[in-house]
Amino acid sequence: MAMTRRDFIHFSGLATLGLALACDGEEAPAPEPQPSAPSALWFYVGTYTSGGSEGIYLCKLDLATGGLERVGVTRGVVDPSYLLLDAKGQHLYAVNELVEFEGQPSGAVSAFSIHPQSRELTFINQRASRGGAPCHLELDARNAFLLVSNYVGGNVAVLPLQTDGGLGTAVELEQHEGSGPHPNQSSPHAHQARLDAANRHVLVSDLGTDKIMVYRFDAAQGALTPAPTPFFATAPGAGPRHLTFHPNGRVVFSINELNSTVTALAYDPELGTLKEFQTLSTLPEGFTGQSYCADIHVSADGRFLYGSNRGHDSLVVFAIGPDGTLTLVEHATGGIHWPRNFAIDPTGAFLLVANQRGNDILALRRDERTGRLTPVGQPLAIPSPTCLAFASAAS
Repeated sequence: MAMTRRDFIHFSGLATLGLALACDGEEAPAPEPQPSAPSALWFYVGTYTSGGSEGIYLCKLDLATGGLERVGVTRGVVDPSYLLLDAKGQHLYAVNELVEFEGQPSGAVSAFSIHPQSRELTFINQRASRGGAPCHLELDARNAFLLVSNYVGGNVAVLPLQTDGGLGTAVELEQHEGSGPHPNQSSPHAHQARLDAANRHVLVSDLGTDKIMVYRFDAAQGALTPAPTPFFATAPGAGPRHLTFHPNGRVVFSINELNSTVTALAYDPELGTLKEFQTLSTLPEGFTGQSYCADIHVSADGRFLYGSNRGHDSLVVFAIGPDGTLTLVEHATGGIHWPRNFAIDPTGAFLLVANQRGNDILALRRDERTGRLTPVGQPLAIPSPTCLAFASAAS
């Protein structure tokens, strides 16, 4: 490594200082120890208890081999089909995907505290979601409000968080209206609400109305107000299900369940507007079977986009160009059976798939250079898995 004269003087001064301390009979302070890289990661698995599971499962991923291990299960939680941890990893929230709760047409949301060592869950409380079949949760940046999307209810509710991590009664409810041309679009179906990085706008994918609704978010009160441009309309019958932001905050990718496409949209964080610039099929050319998209994620480095196909039973991989445009890399198919949800581990080395109809979790090693996926190890048997949520490093 080349060294300039200024570098030489700087390092010489440091050496002289160390020598002076030693001559005075004092040892130079030892450098602070750096945290060692984790050998394993904890993750939770949401499931359908109505599909034969026992509740929320706690598992481990071995970062050396990709091996998966079941550690425990929290029982007595009905249909916890979607899970979300807070930013500090101290609390976990789970939807209870019901259509009736406490005699009302509603599902529920349950709150749990997480033991810092064992990662076991302790129930705190439960609140009505204010709509049937809640299917997604989102926390705001201040960790003050939880947004829940209700599929059957066709609405989005906002629940305040209490100081102990518990849930308060909903303070906001936005009801959607409309339908679409597909048989599965007879009414609105709010499937996901996502806040932008500024905690200013909420984008809600409504599968039933072929719209991505846009709301202004009041971070002090939890209120939602339609933005000046209140929605982006997808192609008729597309059925927008989930969306994800590129790390640059200016591109949004929407995966559309009913026509098996992914749409890239330019996002204006000041106005909350969306403008389509590319739509591609998530399926291989020539595929004629029935398939439905489910989940979508971008790698942390912003270079690759992943989406799941239920029916074709694959993960589609796209490379993301500097301008946000997508180029097909591959369709990964080995060991995948109705991939409801998937998650990239925090190190970026592995991608785990929840095979809902395969009744297992599959680990795939991710090539960070090419984005390609390769199955590793043995699948982990879990009945009816629907959601994966990584916690913190294991000891």
